[in-house]
Amino acid sequence: MSLNLSTLLAVGFGGFFGAILRVVCVHFIHRHFFTTLPFGILFVNVVGSFIMGLLFALFMHVNSSEEIKSFFMSGFLGALTTYSTFAIESFLLFNTSVFLAFSNIALNLVGSIGFAAFGYKLITVFLK
Repeated sequence: MSLNLSTLLAVGFGGFFGAILRVVCVHFIHRHFFTTLPFGILFVNVVGSFIMGLLFALFMHVNSSEEIKSFFMSGFLGALTTYSTFAIESFLLFNTSVFLAFSNIALNLVGSIGFAAFGYKLITVFLK
């Protein structure tokens, strides 16, 4: 990836939209689906990882500009998925329940990796 003004702007604009979507999704889920686990963050991490897998595979097969890739991968999905929030929420759950803390960690890790692989496989199957 070349670091130039257009790439930086693409990452910045992608991050702007990804961060807004993250806040809206997390707020909606926490408001409508009360639970002791932070399912809003789980949702954006798993869905974002799925989309990351889809786009990673797609960009391997479709010629796209660095700005488009940077907008989606580093900007939009980097801001949508939020492992820093995941980390602090998991840490805080340890004060409540070790079981809930480890459940949150396992669901985020397995879900994110699993859905990234699923998205990747989905695109590679359809592009063959």
